[in-house]
Amino acid sequence: MKRMMADQAMVRKLSACETMGSATVICTDKTGTLTLNQMTVTKCCVGFEETTKHDFSRNLVELFYQGVAFNTTGTIYKPKSGSSLEYSGSPTEKAILSWAVQDLGMDIDILKQNYTVLQVETFNSDKKRSGVSIKNNISEKNIIYVHWKGAAEMVLALCSSYYELTGEIKTMSDEKRSQFENIIQGMAASSLRCIAFAYKQIEDDNSISKKNLKNEEDLTLLGIVGMKDPCRPGARKAIQSCRAAGVDIKMITGDNIFTAKAIAAECGILESNNQAALPGEVIEGVEFRNYTDEERAEKVDIIRVMARSSPLDKLLMVRCLKQKGHVVAVTGDGTNDAPALKEADVGLSMGIQGTEVAKESSDIVILDDDFSSVATVLLWGRCVYNNIQKFIQFQLTVNVAALVINFIAAVSAGNVPLTTVQLLWVNLIMDTLGALALATERPSKELMHNPPVGRIEPLITNIMWRNILTQALYQISVLLVLQFKGRSMLGVDEKTKNTIIFNTFVMCQVFNEFNSRSLEKKNVFKGVLRNKLFVGIIAVTVVLQAVMVELLKKFADTVRLSFAEWGVCLAIAAVTWPIGWLVKFVPVGKKPVFSYLKLLRCGSKT
Repeated sequence: MKRMMADQAMVRKLSACETMGSATVICTDKTGTLTLNQMTVTKCCVGFEETTKHDFSRNLVELFYQGVAFNTTGTIYKPKSGSSLEYSGSPTEKAILSWAVQDLGMDIDILKQNYTVLQVETFNSDKKRSGVSIKNNISEKNIIYVHWKGAAEMVLALCSSYYELTGEIKTMSDEKRSQFENIIQGMAASSLRCIAFAYKQIEDDNSISKKNLKNEEDLTLLGIVGMKDPCRPGARKAIQSCRAAGVDIKMITGDNIFTAKAIAAECGILESNNQAALPGEVIEGVEFRNYTDEERAEKVDIIRVMARSSPLDKLLMVRCLKQKGHVVAVTGDGTNDAPALKEADVGLSMGIQGTEVAKESSDIVILDDDFSSVATVLLWGRCVYNNIQKFIQFQLTVNVAALVINFIAAVSAGNVPLTTVQLLWVNLIMDTLGALALATERPSKELMHNPPVGRIEPLITNIMWRNILTQALYQISVLLVLQFKGRSMLGVDEKTKNTIIFNTFVMCQVFNEFNSRSLEKKNVFKGVLRNKLFVGIIAVTVVLQAVMVELLKKFADTVRLSFAEWGVCLAIAAVTWPIGWLVKFVPVGKKPVFSYLKLLRCGSKT
């Protein structure tokens, strides 16, 4: 866990590490995870003109001031020292406030003195907009200004007129609306998040003042701003790494479909340019929501990008993927993401932008909010799973060999070569030191070249059974030969023979521990010196075994061995290395061994 903390991942539930190694799908947010979450306004369109000087009419500027200053969850702080202004809030709010202050010359203190806020409607993930109604304290006219800000295409649909750069108001015809839609699509295709500002004036009437935000029709479009949020530098490489590992990446975002496609193409989620997405790869949340359960199950594997999505859409996707047998990991940072984070097999919350509710609902917290760290967590997950398999292979070899040797010796000769104390000693050092040695192996990039394990794959694979049975068979054969022919072959007494069997058995496990460092790789010594803990544990195990044999004779029921006898023990044990190398040339089938037993059982019943 400490090592994962160094890689920007705080594990809240230990089991999540192993589960993450089996993940087949990662559903990720866009903003802040695939992108830097550093919004800046790069385009502003008023009417059909793109302006950078912002030299529009005074009346239009005042309306922008109102829409930005009061329809926001961000704040502007002016330090008394006279240093630069400080902006707080979401990246989107900070970008808009900064643009209004620096480019439009907005003074929020004066605006707060001149206007009173009457009603506020916070941002709604379904409507994709927020609203505010205000009244001028200075003007004698009883007029209420209602301002809306939100997803450009959704705000545009509510507008019946629009402002031109000169300050003139024009009627919104179908042709003009189509032109605005083309502008929005063009900005979105350039990876810009499009936010539209619109307003309307209402006569101050006490009977309707409390309902002025309910009337959202006949708005006047003030303008559209486009904000750029650059992709994280390592996002594309991390996505390629995950996909090479057989893990499907799906991007779920609230942005419009054109922005989502552009970012997905930039990050590598869509393989080619954003105009060449295959049918069904990119959809909107409302479309996914309206599918029947059968349609959803049929199409969910094809989907790579879901735009204009709500937290419910994310939850539906997670449930659908799990029903299809996928192991699902989900990223989330908002309070509304909590249900999806809990429903997923592994919930990944964001440490910087994430809310406390999201963190409490997650299994792992990504401390730097970067998708590259998600890919690192996947690598660590595979490493943990792989280390568990290594230890199981190692431990089963020990147990199978010890059980068979003692059983055969007891049945045939009436006495056992390995005493109770010796077996307890073997279990003590192999269960603790052996587990520690194999569990400290660091992740290697080669783990990302293997396909994901998935939900139904057996923990003990055919490759493991091949390695276990080969090593166990060798140990059983050698030790049984020593049991029945050892006295005559080595010219020793009964007690010395039993001590040699005990010592050889332990040394076989020490040498086989090297074989267990890799289930498939033939070179098991690669990188062994970099793992100082592994080398140290092997040395401690050998020293403790020597103490057990040479010094604790009465306790262990052993006798001292000569250098020649130690040489025999080490020579027999060392043969496990070439056997471990040779057996890895033997191919094994992918179908689990126990599946054949099920077929035999079914055949016998019929």
